[in-house]
Amino acid sequence: MLGVTILGNNSAVPAFERHPTSQVLATSSRSFLIDCGEGTQIQLIRYKIRRSRISHIFISHLHGDHYFGLVGLLNSFALLGRQQELHVVAPPALQEVLELQFKLADTRMPYPLHFHAIQAPGHLMTIDDMEIRCFRTDHRIECFGFVFKEQKKPRRINAEAVQAHRVHYSAFENLRQGNDYTAPDGTVIKNEQLTEAAPKGKTYAFCADTRYDESIIPAIQGADMIYHEATYLDNFAAQAHLRFHSTSKEAARIAQKAQVKKLLIGHFSSRYDVLDAFETEAREVFPNTDLALEGVCYRIP
Repeated sequence: MLGVTILGNNSAVPAFERHPTSQVLATSSRSFLIDCGEGTQIQLIRYKIRRSRISHIFISHLHGDHYFGLVGLLNSFALLGRQQELHVVAPPALQEVLELQFKLADTRMPYPLHFHAIQAPGHLMTIDDMEIRCFRTDHRIECFGFVFKEQKKPRRINAEAVQAHRVHYSAFENLRQGNDYTAPDGTVIKNEQLTEAAPKGKTYAFCADTRYDESIIPAIQGADMIYHEATYLDNFAAQAHLRFHSTSKEAARIAQKAQVKKLLIGHFSSRYDVLDAFETEAREVFPNTDLALEGVCYRIP
């Protein structure tokens, strides 16, 4: 099961009790923190997110509303006596920022902290059964979106079928990998008779800050759920383009063209105190749209 909990859904300036961008993607075994705007660690506490489950932090770009909470969070992990290793995946310049902060404060980490510099779009890493890729977005500075894709799962053993055919449990792993079974007498039993297909792996895409850009569509095509910024309502489309951001309808058009199943919109401008119109506009184009509301966990369908 994959689920995304929104910690921050506002753009540059905290306003109306909304916080800068941050969210947690939870899997069955660990959590990934995606962006870390100011106040992220307070939000983790508020929404009872287990900080010890966070193994990787992905930072999309070096605008402050996407990473100003990172140094404080890393330092808090140290003060709380964290021992397990932590990975930060981000544009290369962030490593210099972190090292300077730690040097000036004489901060010494009690846990292994690994920095992974994003050098180019494409494959970043595979963690457990999750492949993680990145893609460039059209923003004012270098900025990356992230795609989290569960790998093909092993087939499920059909308990009744293997019992009926007297298949020894030592053959189960081979069956899970899709291979046929050869009985002691030489009879070959097709895999499909002994196993069932596992549910298809889920895909979640975080599209980061970007103005309307159809070049990202191949990277997110067919995703089960995407998060796409919608800083402005559609009557501010010209301003959105100049500021390298998107509108509610533009986010919805990307979701529609990419044939995704569900769209979350966020990164709302502080000019708006009420957000209902964002959802209304986006749903006119792509009906399966929800606002990315802070504190809400959205399960990947």
